[in-house]
Amino acid sequence: MEQFACRFKTPEQARIFLVTVHDCQERLKTQCQAADAPPGATTEDAPLEVSSETNPTVFLDVAADDEPLGRISIELFANVVPRTAENFRALCTHEHGFGYRNSTIHRVIPGFMCQGGDFTNHNGTGGRSIYEKPFEDESFKILHSRAGILSMANSGRNTNTSQFFITLRATSHLDHKHVAFGAVRSGMSIVRAMEELGSQSGNTTKKIVVTDSGEVARDP
Repeated sequence: MEQFACRFKTPEQARIFLVTVHDCQERLKTQCQAADAPPGATTEDAPLEVSSETNPTVFLDVAADDEPLGRISIELFANVVPRTAENFRALCTHEHGFGYRNSTIHRVIPGFMCQGGDFTNHNGTGGRSIYEKPFEDESFKILHSRAGILSMANSGRNTNTSQFFITLRATSHLDHKHVAFGAVRSGMSIVRAMEELGSQSGNTTKKIVVTDSGEVARDP
């Protein structure tokens, strides 16, 4: 593709061309993976190319106005973005003394995403990483190619802390701007239940809380 990119008049046009081609290739891979998935599986359930049995799996238990919605299980792509995955894993387990338990999903926009992870201010203005400072954008290799992608919320380049979002559809405009680092493996129906409580402003009709979180033990 580089030989075609060199024909563009400006480097920026060439960059956009290459990003677009790469995006299309990743989407085609996802569609092929969905076609190979077990009967009854959906595109949201189909494993991504970066999925691996050695990657950690974590869970978030969520409730709305104290009514349990259920558990979301998420594979973290530590084989691609180890620092980002480790930050989220450790915040789920609270092994550093702080993390996601009792934090809110403070922003939900139907057809777009559910955002949470601000356990310091609970309103989208705070956050804290296990590295005690904002950390770098580790890699943009994983794309926001479908619903159920877990990605870091940020306020600009290299400003990652603890805030995250789960996509509700493909959001390619976030590619190369936010670090995607995981995918929902089970409980997408719970994510959809949260979606129903959102609004175009992002405000939720009920208070959505992460009541528990942790790491799923691997089978021996």
